Amino acid sequence: MGRRSSYDISRRPIHFSDDINMTSKMRTSLMKDEPVKASPSKFKIKEILKKEDNENNIKNEKKTSTELFRFANKIDIICITIGTLAALAHGAAFPLMLLVFGNLVDIFTDRSFDLCQVNFTLLNSFCPDNIHLTNKNFRNEYQKCKFPQGNFTLINDHFMSNIGKQSMRLVIMGCGIIVVGYFQVSFWSIACERQTRRLRETLLRSILSKEIAYFDTHKTGQLSTRLTEDVNKVHDGTGDKVGSALQFVAAFFTGLILGFIRGWKLTFVILSVSPLLFISAYILTTVTATMTSQELKSYAKAGAIAEEVFSSIRTVFAYNGAAYESSRYEKHLSSARISGIRKGGLNGLLMGAVWLLVFCTYALGFWYGAKLVRDEKFSIGGILIVFFSIITAVFSLGQAAPHLQSVAQARGAAFTLWQIIDTPSTISINNSNGVKKEDLIGDIKFTNVNFVYPSRSDVSVLNRLSFAAQRGQTTALVGSSGCGKSTCMQLLQRFYDPIDGSVEIDGIQVSQYNLTWLRQHIGVVSQEPILFQTTIKENILFGKMTATQDEIVQAARMANAHDFIMELPDKYDTLVGERGAQLSGGQKQRIAIARALIRNPRILLLDEATSALDRESEGIVQDALDRASKGRTTIVIAHRLSTIRNASKIIVLEKGLVIEEGNHETLMNARGVYHGLVEAQNLRMENNDQKELENDEDDDISIDNELNQSTLISDHNKSGHNRSIKEDQISQKADQIDESQEVFEECDPNVQEKRVLNYVLFFIGIGLITLFTMFLQSFLFAISGETLTQRLRSRIFQTLLQQEIAYFDQPENNTGALCTRLATEASDVQGATGIRIGTMLQNIANLGVGIILALFYGWSLTLLMLAFVPFMIVAGFLQMYLLTGFANKDKKALENAGKITVESISNIRTVAQLTKEKHFGDEYCKLLDACFKNSIRRAHIFGLLFGFTDAIMFFGMAALFSFGAWRVQQGAMTFENVMLILNCILFGAMAVGQASSMAPDYSKAINSSKKILGLFQRVPKIDNSSNTGKMLENFDGEIDLNNLEFHYPNRREVQVLKNFNLTIEPHKQIALVGSSGCGKSTIIQLLEHFYHPTSGQILINQNELSTLNLQWWRSQIGFVSQEPILFDATIRENIAYGDTSRVVSMEEIEHAAKSANIHEFITNLPQQYETNVGSKGTQLSGGEKQRIAIARALIRNPKVLLLDEATSALDAENERIVQEALDQASKGRTTIVIAHRLSTIQNSDRICVLRRGHIVESGKHDELLARKGYYYRLAQSNK
Repeated sequence: MGRRSSYDISRRPIHFSDDINMTSKMRTSLMKDEPVKASPSKFKIKEILKKEDNENNIKNEKKTSTELFRFANKIDIICITIGTLAALAHGAAFPLMLLVFGNLVDIFTDRSFDLCQVNFTLLNSFCPDNIHLTNKNFRNEYQKCKFPQGNFTLINDHFMSNIGKQSMRLVIMGCGIIVVGYFQVSFWSIACERQTRRLRETLLRSILSKEIAYFDTHKTGQLSTRLTEDVNKVHDGTGDKVGSALQFVAAFFTGLILGFIRGWKLTFVILSVSPLLFISAYILTTVTATMTSQELKSYAKAGAIAEEVFSSIRTVFAYNGAAYESSRYEKHLSSARISGIRKGGLNGLLMGAVWLLVFCTYALGFWYGAKLVRDEKFSIGGILIVFFSIITAVFSLGQAAPHLQSVAQARGAAFTLWQIIDTPSTISINNSNGVKKEDLIGDIKFTNVNFVYPSRSDVSVLNRLSFAAQRGQTTALVGSSGCGKSTCMQLLQRFYDPIDGSVEIDGIQVSQYNLTWLRQHIGVVSQEPILFQTTIKENILFGKMTATQDEIVQAARMANAHDFIMELPDKYDTLVGERGAQLSGGQKQRIAIARALIRNPRILLLDEATSALDRESEGIVQDALDRASKGRTTIVIAHRLSTIRNASKIIVLEKGLVIEEGNHETLMNARGVYHGLVEAQNLRMENNDQKELENDEDDDISIDNELNQSTLISDHNKSGHNRSIKEDQISQKADQIDESQEVFEECDPNVQEKRVLNYVLFFIGIGLITLFTMFLQSFLFAISGETLTQRLRSRIFQTLLQQEIAYFDQPENNTGALCTRLATEASDVQGATGIRIGTMLQNIANLGVGIILALFYGWSLTLLMLAFVPFMIVAGFLQMYLLTGFANKDKKALENAGKITVESISNIRTVAQLTKEKHFGDEYCKLLDACFKNSIRRAHIFGLLFGFTDAIMFFGMAALFSFGAWRVQQGAMTFENVMLILNCILFGAMAVGQASSMAPDYSKAINSSKKILGLFQRVPKIDNSSNTGKMLENFDGEIDLNNLEFHYPNRREVQVLKNFNLTIEPHKQIALVGSSGCGKSTIIQLLEHFYHPTSGQILINQNELSTLNLQWWRSQIGFVSQEPILFDATIRENIAYGDTSRVVSMEEIEHAAKSANIHEFITNLPQQYETNVGSKGTQLSGGEKQRIAIARALIRNPKVLLLDEATSALDAENERIVQEALDQASKGRTTIVIAHRLSTIQNSDRICVLRRGHIVESGKHDELLARKGYYYRLAQSNK
């Protein structure tokens, strides 16, 4: 391998590369890419898969503790090694400082003699009557007495010079701390950022390389959430927090070693409690990892709901589903909150137990230390070195716990991520092996194919299906919805492998071809075309990335898209919006056709390719497709049988079997099933279908929801008010330790023993109080923090659901960005609240009490020490200030990256069709690179600040001992007071250091809270949650549209409606027809009050629409769109979604299903109405989804029915039945119909022909035909 710089990230690991430590078995599985073979029984298949899953779970659970760093390469290992060595040196420096401290103590004590051996009665005879010398006041009072010269020496002439030498050693150590602190933080952070970047990339590439069956059983929303929240947890547990944990662990062991060297007996006594400490720490980390995993699962489910809602926002609003979705979201948040509170309570209890053991250790060590001084004549300095070494070790263990907790949380998150990455794909796009024919002919053959969908293995879709399609010919598949037509398309693209039988192209099984090469030779146009959130040009280029501008234009012309594109202000550079929301349905369909044609495929698969087009466009595009089909193998699925009558072969499917085969004439003469379908469709009149779906044009919407910041925190502060009980305990402990050293100087053994017992009891009492207060602090702050997070997430979600549709149309508010914000911003705020507030209050109290005590015992020395505090504060401020700037840049880049993950995962079938897995992975990496570069700069800056902050304490101690020694020499202060001030300021400084280490979390919290409050303060132009306004008691369905002008907010330069006038009488059916983009669907969206008209009025029973209660108004409307959106729930729940204001009975659901002609299909499913439809209804065919959507609209018994190509996805038989049901449902209702099949609207009371945003003709069907105007030409183009 060549040399790479430490920042080289161009060598990205492939999913099955050695860098990811995949097992050889997995790699072999991926490389072989073997087709799925038939199994003896479906039950056995399930059992085998279940067993393999369980085995994988066990393996992964074992791996996660050791494989957090599985993405580290050689450079990362070098960084980790340097960071680790620096962390160990940094940690060892603090206990080693105690050697210098011991020398200083010895210098102070050596300047005096053993006062316990002095005859104070004799000495007092040389003193004035008002002076009475004791061992307590001797050093301050002896100079007032007149002792005979030469009897003893009190002052060491080298005292100050010796103090100076030791102080210089502290300064040198401080300089070293700056260096090792920098290396520790910066190198660990660099290694972490590099690994996290690879993890994010590998995870997305791994997800995108999964077989389609994987997405049938794993919710795409949850997978998107894993890429944000879970990866962030791993990031936190593999970066500088690991370095901090190593630092404190090194301090722990160094303190122990130093304790053994200087006093092994005392050390052994103190360590007798350590097994209990280690057991408590192990239980703490294990419990944290388990509870964190449960919490993240709940958040992933909530994230899946959010992704589903935001991507289907028009359907949610149309059915007043915001409150229902909020309650669904809240349910999973509540589960996460409960897990978080349990985790906080258990953490508090276990941490309290750890601190109880720590204080018991103090008590035991203090008692035995006094015994050693008394019985074995240990020096005071030696005892203090041992004692402080053990204190340092124990404190370090306690300080390591939060960082180890982050590592434990990372393990919990990594478990799920490793499962995703390590699950091999049975159909891998990454496999470079396979056949690549130079001359693909395109002969297709299905032989005895059996197939069941993995998610519905008990429903047989294809049953020994056999047919052939020859090159250069068009083969049409027809049949009722759910008969297996689209399944054949998916098997040809190898989205799935058949259970039995074979699918061959040119005599070679599909599974033997190179998968990427195969899909690149297949052009696909689906019934519900998916466009990506980029320009029209880029969307067409997805068909062929190397195409020239001329080729793009030629493909657009063939698809009859060039003219409408050129009318747009930005032409081919026009952004299409999320899922093509800025374009009508017909426009999207034509761009999808251009995308398929530009790659000049050998095989063309057309699944209702022209269903969204008006008759004129359909005729032009159909001619283009007919020309494009020449020399190619073309397979067509069509419900409009007129479009396939010229097909070389027509295959009629029923329940996964071929029941008829032949050309149009042959089948018509046979007078079988096909003949019946044709007759049912009434071909002569049926060719009247045109469709325009300008459905998703975007605008800015504001939200009327103001939140007082104090309201957000008020409950949080209430529950946390009494939780900082233990905050001054550390300073009190410092006070007690220094006062207790006087016990060692007590001359009377009995008095000394009694005082020792008092201090032992005091330490145990403090430990018990700490156990109680630590539990209360962690538990109650967990309640407040988790409750705040739940309230924030819930409020953000509800606030977003109050916004107008135009808000979601803005590119920056796409589904991916909103889901990323929802997942990260509330978590960021929680990172600086909850338990962290308790820690901050504890640190503030610690510093405050320490300063007060220090000032009391020596104000001059305390002021000197406090002069160093501003440096620490400035360093902390710089950290927060710089972090906020970096956080802003990172958040924007990660939001854009989140958009890519959500868009690519939620549209995985289209991504796979276009073989653009690598493209989306590369785009994702570009955005990750921007974050990565910021992170590297940040690592160097914070490394320096971290080292400087820790070094200040060494410099401060050097100054304290130097100045303190001078004050002691002058008799202005005792050595005991110097030590007390040292410890009070020392522990206070540790508190400041701990607080500054939280600067990254607080900067993120501040940045996120600003965004959250900005959202809460946004006033929507149309508040979708509003319950204000009129509710008409006698609404009969009268609608007037007067002088309407309209521009979509995001395309104000394009006028959609111009002086539009239309009066709709009660209980009448009005049909809107016209070419794509003429404004038909815009009328529907204005009636749903998704937008305000630019000018003009919409009157409902002579009441301005904007004055009506929005919830009430939408409850009066039944809406069925051309591209029906179903939710990842059961069929029953999807139908009941039509009326979320009440509990819908099963009888009503079945009645609506029967009206939509879907009841019989549902009852034939194994789980019937409890069958889950999959994400966006992917487990159902287009026709099945459409009928469920119709049932959903009928369940609410609306007074106004809006039908936007409601039967476009249905086959002829079902269309006839459902159309009859809709005609029946329209009676007594005001109905507005958009249709391209003119046969479905010829009985309308009034037909309005739209052209360029206004009505050019209106009247009944016969009247308009007689005029021979626009409508007549539309009718003629249908024939």
